[in-house]
Amino acid sequence: MTPRPALAGAMRVRTLLATLALASGLLLAGCTTAPPAATSLRLDTQPRIAVVSAFQPELAQLLPHVQQPTRHVVNGVEFTTGTLEGKPVVLFLSGISMTNAAMTTQLALDRFPVTQLVVSGVAGGVNPGLHIGDVTVAARWGQYLELLAAREVAPGRYRPPGFIGELPFPNFGALYPRPVEVRSTGHEGVEKKFWFDADPALLAAAQRAASVALERCDATRKCLSHTPRVVVGGTGVSGAAFVDNAALREYAFKTFQANVLDMETAAMAHVAYANGVPYVAFRSLSDLAGGGEGENEISTFLKVAADNSARVLLAYLKALP
Repeated sequence: MTPRPALAGAMRVRTLLATLALASGLLLAGCTTAPPAATSLRLDTQPRIAVVSAFQPELAQLLPHVQQPTRHVVNGVEFTTGTLEGKPVVLFLSGISMTNAAMTTQLALDRFPVTQLVVSGVAGGVNPGLHIGDVTVAARWGQYLELLAAREVAPGRYRPPGFIGELPFPNFGALYPRPVEVRSTGHEGVEKKFWFDADPALLAAAQRAASVALERCDATRKCLSHTPRVVVGGTGVSGAAFVDNAALREYAFKTFQANVLDMETAAMAHVAYANGVPYVAFRSLSDLAGGGEGENEISTFLKVAADNSARVLLAYLKALP
């Protein structure tokens, strides 16, 4: 018996929908089984330690020591592969700022098989017990300028919106630091984090390198009045501001017990955590972030601070198994 026209049309529609559903399923299956796109972007197969500095005077202390250097350029960022102290490395500049640091660090992790992230450079001193030229290896870093700017309800009095809930740190005027939302490998959903911990094993290796001799003078004979030292432990904070302000410096020390502050490390620590890559950061004090007498000291002591940071990093690499 021949189907009626309406019934035949309905059967054809159902057949077409079933065919489309099958095709969609095959496409989705193909998508889920395809290898991650990042694997096709790798520039190297050798597992390497990523060594990153914010700007050229810092990295310039390390590049001459690289053996068998090879240059790669991606999105305008120059990566140098080779060996330092016998360890396979990839060196690059993050660029100054939290955004640049996050972008270039993720780019490095996408293009190279990175086993650990190591930061070398200068920073502003916050802890009054530390001095210019000292090298800090903080145990954790936080983004202290991730903020809520509260409404002023009376002269000098500020009130955050009620829906924000409890904030973990005291304010600096209208500014209330708060955690960031983090998505990361190995963790389901979203975490709220302020501190990103350096890897304990890498900190232990840094401690073994802490006896390295540091310089008091640079090549132009600009000299410190004291002998610098290496300090392993404590905290560091990062934010999108070059700080030359005594009040903000004092706040950062009292609120976060920070030894140093800079404009990149906590962003790189955030990216390392999100990717499941261990990190450690060597930061030498080039200035006192507004806490010293007279002009900011970075113009005078940048070179000796960058040299000291590089010295400790090289000793750290040498101490690694």
